[in-house]
Amino acid sequence: MTTAAVELRYYGQDDLSGIRQTLLDIHADAYADDMTEFDERFPWFVDHWGGNPGFSCVIGYDGDEPIGFAYGAPAAPGREWWREHLTEPLADDSTFSVSELMVRPKWRKTGTAERLHAALLVNRPEALAVLLVDPDHPKVQALYETWGYRKIGNRQPFPDSPNFAVMLRDLR
Repeated sequence: MTTAAVELRYYGQDDLSGIRQTLLDIHADAYADDMTEFDERFPWFVDHWGGNPGFSCVIGYDGDEPIGFAYGAPAAPGREWWREHLTEPLADDSTFSVSELMVRPKWRKTGTAERLHAALLVNRPEALAVLLVDPDHPKVQALYETWGYRKIGNRQPFPDSPNFAVMLRDLR
C-alpha cells in the first residue's frame, strides 16, 4: 500500500448522511483494540461536527475500501480551542478546527495520515488550524509538530476526556 494508490474524496455538510457509516466503520477499526468509554461517543461527535455548515471531510480510498479520513470545521469566533492559551491578540484569528484524523491500522505508516491532513487544509481560507492530541500518544504529537503545529497548552473539553494538548499551526 502506498499513498499514491490512495484516492482522496472530498465531502461537506450535505454529504454527511452518505458518509456517516463510513466514518463510524473506520473509527471502529482504528480503535478495535483500544476503545474507551469516551471513544464510544464517536457517533455523537460525527453528528456534531457534521452539523456545522462549514464541515469539511476528506476520505481516502484504496480501490473501493475506505482507509482513513480527516474532518473538521471553522471554529466559532471567540470559542477557539487556543484562545485561553495566547495572551497577545492575533492580526487574523480565523481558525479551522481539525477534529479527527484517523487511518485504519493496515494503512498506518504509509503517509496516508499526512496526505489526508494536507488535503483537508490545502485551500482553507482561515489563518490558523488547531487540533487536540491525547497526551497518551506522544508520537502523534511529535508527528503533528513535524507538520508545523506547536503545543500551546492543555484543554479538557469534557469531564471524561483526556486533558488534550492544544496544538496550533499558521496556515499562511
